[in-house]
Amino acid sequence: MKRWQAALAAVALAALSAVAFTQLAPAARAASLVQVTNFGNNPSALQMYIYVPNNVTANPPILLALHQCTGSGPGFYSGTQFASLADQFGFIVIYPSVTRSGSCWDVSSSQALTRNGGSDPVGLMSMITYAEQHYGGNPNQVYVTGASSGAMMTNVLLADYPDVFKAGAAFMGVPDHCFFTGTVDGWNSACANGQVSMTPQAWGDLARNADSGYNGPRPRMQLWHGTADTTLNYNNFGEEIKQWTNVLGVSQTPTSTDTPQAGWTRTRYASSGTVQVEAYSIAGAGHVLPETGMAAFAISFFGLNTGTPPPPPPTTSPPPTGGSCHVTFTKTSEWAGGFVDNLTISNTGSTAVNGWKLTFTFPGDQKITSAWSATVTQSGSGVTATNASYDAAIAPGGNVSFGFQGTWTSNDTSPASFALNGANCT
Repeated sequence: MKRWQAALAAVALAALSAVAFTQLAPAARAASLVQVTNFGNNPSALQMYIYVPNNVTANPPILLALHQCTGSGPGFYSGTQFASLADQFGFIVIYPSVTRSGSCWDVSSSQALTRNGGSDPVGLMSMITYAEQHYGGNPNQVYVTGASSGAMMTNVLLADYPDVFKAGAAFMGVPDHCFFTGTVDGWNSACANGQVSMTPQAWGDLARNADSGYNGPRPRMQLWHGTADTTLNYNNFGEEIKQWTNVLGVSQTPTSTDTPQAGWTRTRYASSGTVQVEAYSIAGAGHVLPETGMAAFAISFFGLNTGTPPPPPPTTSPPPTGGSCHVTFTKTSEWAGGFVDNLTISNTGSTAVNGWKLTFTFPGDQKITSAWSATVTQSGSGVTATNASYDAAIAPGGNVSFGFQGTWTSNDTSPASFALNGANCT
């Protein structure tokens, strides 16, 4: 594997196959992910998967959801909340897959950085057209989101096709053109390390030149980045803000700043009452976004929901209390010597769980190396996962999710039983 792919792969599998990948898709869902073949011009042999919820609206919006390096469309479907949000609000989600080695999106070649230039963006546009023609998708409501490499492509697509997309949400990306090397598999160390800094005008010109003949309205942009990101340096967050505020013609000075959740700093850049750029700085977070609940903020920014995201859970955790529970254990990824697992705890009782501790035992020789959305400790084969500050409460009928990455030598069998606050779960 090439160095740039390996660099993103280690963290991508820990954080992105996770990408602290928020909640799992619901365990029981009548609608399902469907692969589509022969969807149109596809110069880089991408794969197309589509999720159409049972309650899909007439002329539904389309969301293009882009995975991380080493990821896949089905993995992004099962590991993020976008499908469950589609169930709530009736929009379509397209989950493409890269098929080249390393599974990173092409954000570095001249073809990819030019409208209709070739490579991945052309195939992605074919998927959107197919969804419009075969699923009744609304061409006036097309959106894109992605994590890491998928976030980079989100930046690229808004520059290449400003007439196609209404808005984008990039989790841990870099500005359009920042990763340019002239080759599909190029690794731009200076960009990754946050060493590329330009004026807002220079960044804006690069984005505008991707479709130099376009003079119409531009898609809005939402940006997310952790301050402790060592894979795609946090400095890229500021460069993205420079680029998109310039493209959208708003001041570099935020029109508002707030803290929607502990550790989050949100800055908004508005014009005539409309937020054009929205940026979330996540204190202490590494290359682990989106975390639980963040997808709902992206959907709200797009205007695809009927209200605002629910308020965050309490930031303090009262003493654990018991209750009926069900645990869904999903093996998101497995390879020789390694794995990524996700768990969803559902409260099947009639009273709220306020603070939780989940215990289980590995039947094999697994060793956890990193975790997200919970504090996870291991002693021998025994594992204890304790709630994070923001997901301590589980309402009756509600659920929370967390995950972890680890290693194994001879046996990666899944756990057979779980206990929540000392009470056995189904």
